[in-house]
Amino acid sequence: MTVAENAPTSFNRTLGLLQVTASGVSIIVGAGIFVLLGPATEQAGSLVWLGFVVSAVLCALTAFSYMELASMFPRAGSEFEFARQVFPPRVAFAVGWSMAAALVVAAAAVAVGFARYAAHFVDVDRRVIAVLTVAVSAAVSSRGMRIASRLIVVLAGVQIAGLLAVVGIGIPYVGDVNLLEGRGVGGVLSAAALVFFAYIGFDEVVTLSEETRNPQRTIPLALFLSLTISAVVYVMVAVVAVSVLGPELLVASERPLADVAARAVGGRAVDAIATLSLVSTFTTVILAVSAGARMVYSLAGSGFLPPVLATVAKGRTPGPALALISISSAVLAATGGLSLLASATDALVFLMFIVTNIVLVVLRVRRPEVERPFRVRGNIAGLPMMPLAGILVTVVLMVRLKVDALALAGGLVLLGYVAGAWFSRSGGIMPSPRVHK
Repeated sequence: MTVAENAPTSFNRTLGLLQVTASGVSIIVGAGIFVLLGPATEQAGSLVWLGFVVSAVLCALTAFSYMELASMFPRAGSEFEFARQVFPPRVAFAVGWSMAAALVVAAAAVAVGFARYAAHFVDVDRRVIAVLTVAVSAAVSSRGMRIASRLIVVLAGVQIAGLLAVVGIGIPYVGDVNLLEGRGVGGVLSAAALVFFAYIGFDEVVTLSEETRNPQRTIPLALFLSLTISAVVYVMVAVVAVSVLGPELLVASERPLADVAARAVGGRAVDAIATLSLVSTFTTVILAVSAGARMVYSLAGSGFLPPVLATVAKGRTPGPALALISISSAVLAATGGLSLLASATDALVFLMFIVTNIVLVVLRVRRPEVERPFRVRGNIAGLPMMPLAGILVTVVLMVRLKVDALALAGGLVLLGYVAGAWFSRSGGIMPSPRVHK
């Protein structure tokens, strides 16, 4: 008898709306605002705040598709579970593989951002700090989401309070810089494509479905709340950051929010903002490796990967899957650059958005009778317009990414498809499920 046969393969349902929403806010807010504000300003100039608005609109268009599908299929595999309702097995596997890869890359990118802020306090090789960040995050995640969620709720409150404090000290400077001058529509779209990375996380709320009480209701609502809260905070922070530093200094800064605090109230605030940045980025790494592990768990539990990866320790953590994701993230954090990693993550998640919207449209046509506790409104000729708009906007932003990032993302997707084909021939892939009323 194998280890997988002896081990449990399901989670305890311990999470409520507060914990799930806090997890969504933490993984979103802890990413891009601390590490990508400068590069985004380089693209859009003083209009960088509008880039955050455009990205939020894109996410909102697709977020409603996630809400409907999550209410229908509340599983840890999220995009993979959605894709296997419509696409052939090897394509569904490639989707799940790509999302897991995106989370690996995202965890690595944010760990690199953590290391940049940690350099304010310690003089240690940033690659070492990034790897240690992933390792400690994995250790926290291994305790299970019930324990980790308590920490996350506290840290999410600290993050929002800290960012609102930045907004508060920067408000007197609003008006010093013309916020309507920048690098035009092209610059705003390029910035939006980059800072899209800052919104990654709202979709990963779905990976907590199997640990959430009443997931058909809780997951869609938590998804909406976490995206809304994060978007409002992002735009306010971007406005005051440009106003305090101006676009040129903001582009040159490696620790933009710390520099905003230093300019506005003096050097005594730098340590506080740097600490806040460490809290936020660390929380994001925890949630990224946790979500990646749950995606691998779902793939393995459906017969797409070795069954040992579908085991869950004491109903809390998919240990082998967590180890695989964490090791992969640590290796990437030690070798990759922040901008490339962030852009490659964007490309992979853009692809997931396109797939998710396609799945919703196809299921509306093929299986209109299936129960949908949450339903996207706004149909024309029987087709939902919001996901179709989401596909269009996603493609527009995706082509703004750099070629090397698209190439890295494309290589990972191709690798997943080839692996899916190999598993299919070897009999390792289970058939696509049918949806029942």
